[in-house]
Amino acid sequence: MADELVVDVAVVGTGPGGEALATRLGGAGLAVAAIESRLVGGECPYYACVPTKAMIRAADALAEARWVPEFAGTADVRPDWGKVAARVRAEITDDWNDQVAVDRLTAAGVQVLRGAARIVEPGVLAVGDRVVRARKGIVLNPGTDPAIPPVPGLADTPVWTNRDAVRATAVPESLAVIGGGPVGCEFTQVFARFGAQVTLLQSNDRLLPLDEPEASALLAERFTAEGIRVRTGVKITSAAHDGERFTLEIEGGEPVVAAQVLVAAGRKSDMAALGVGAYGLNESARGVNVDEHMRVTDGLWAIGDITGKGAFTHMSMYQAAIAAADILGEEHPGAVYRAIPRVTFTDPEIGSVGLTEAAAREQGLNVRTGTTDLSSSTRGFLHKAHGLIKVVEDADRGVLIGATSAGPTGGEVLSALVVAVHAQVPVDELRGMIYAYPTFHRAIESALTDLRS
Repeated sequence: MADELVVDVAVVGTGPGGEALATRLGGAGLAVAAIESRLVGGECPYYACVPTKAMIRAADALAEARWVPEFAGTADVRPDWGKVAARVRAEITDDWNDQVAVDRLTAAGVQVLRGAARIVEPGVLAVGDRVVRARKGIVLNPGTDPAIPPVPGLADTPVWTNRDAVRATAVPESLAVIGGGPVGCEFTQVFARFGAQVTLLQSNDRLLPLDEPEASALLAERFTAEGIRVRTGVKITSAAHDGERFTLEIEGGEPVVAAQVLVAAGRKSDMAALGVGAYGLNESARGVNVDEHMRVTDGLWAIGDITGKGAFTHMSMYQAAIAAADILGEEHPGAVYRAIPRVTFTDPEIGSVGLTEAAAREQGLNVRTGTTDLSSSTRGFLHKAHGLIKVVEDADRGVLIGATSAGPTGGEVLSALVVAVHAQVPVDELRGMIYAYPTFHRAIESALTDLRS
């Protein structure tokens, strides 16, 4: 007979949101089981947000040296990937050991179970040879896994995903990156700055297709200036590996040969493995639909990637707080998604919030946009910064519904625009603000002045 555990709530997946939710519920006195098949803490602290930003910080330090001859004197900079790999292993990921995260949950009164969870009936999970019964219900936070595109031969080669790239102990002589979204672009620049000859292959006609085209063009220009080969609008027809080199055949173009291939072409989930069919849900879907309180159906909540609201740590944490309030019977206004911020940590750093111009027009809104080069700010001029601010206004309501901040600390400059979009601050009020001088964010004022249909 299977070992049975009875709890109030079972949390499936302990990424940042799942861990925060389980901790909150455990601290409130509920009996909570947190179930994890991989590392407790999820993708973010071990393979995504945290280690990659350490890698980017190192690459940016190298790149900043290019300004020394122009501004300050001379510099002799020699990349050493060993320092990066050692820091990621020892300081950032604790050698991919999750004991600290496990201890945090245990200290909150949460029982941590290792293994893959599958729903066998509403409120009941199988985890290996154990049965977990959740009196109040189940919260799904399984995250996603790297997806390998269906290119003939590709899955049979030793390609890297983000998880392999983060663990890299050496920089390949040459690297082909498949995918021009945020993950692909960040890794592209990191490895290029550490000496790899990088070719970035993007099926779309531009990099960062979910962002404004002006930001995409700015990044492509920077990549080209740094010696990165950017090929957009490409279709890879086959892949092969001869034991030393990869060869990617390109439809209508020359093949790409590289020492290593990094795949950054999206993520996947497995609803069937979760057993969501026990709740009458479609197991072939990529995720689940939730209401404003993160409810999927009675006794089932979901947060994070599978809700389709953005595969961001900050989204998972935001939704976790809402789901916890709902489970605990606390008052909460529910989720509002009009001002979802996202940042691609390249150089220039690209921050976006809300709707792009194209998305707003597709919704039939009466749109006005304003754009300014970052050099319109005195600080931008002093830094010789490459960047821009773009704002998107719903002209009928006189409020911003989207914005982009690209340039040095673009994600930090974005914060003012996130407040404006979330709080629906009238554009006239934004124009009447006092913007600190000399700052990068002062360029927001110029973008607002440029608003036009």
